[in-house]
Amino acid sequence: MAAKLKKGDKVVVLTGRDKGKEGEITKVLPAEGRAIVEGVNTVIRHTRQSQSSQGGRVPQAAPIQLSNLALVDPKEGGPTRVGFKFVDGQKVRFAKKSGEVLDV
Repeated sequence: MAAKLKKGDKVVVLTGRDKGKEGEITKVLPAEGRAIVEGVNTVIRHTRQSQSSQGGRVPQAAPIQLSNLALVDPKEGGPTRVGFKFVDGQKVRFAKKSGEVLDV
């Protein structure tokens, strides 16, 4: 199945403790059906001190389910679903709310 959400997309969280927060996807894990979003689903990692880094409690973004994310519409700014269509013989993603083409 084609990827509806990709790295670099701006998304909004639909459910959970971070509901309503917006961020950019930094990594997609398609095998798990999850994505890591900047500033969302932050957890505290207790790390041991090493030569390169100071030890202690380090905040880190944890993966979040793709089903709990929605793309931010580039035209209207709210959450939107993603569709696919062919433009000039090439398959592109588009925002269903405004009809704006996402892949240029």
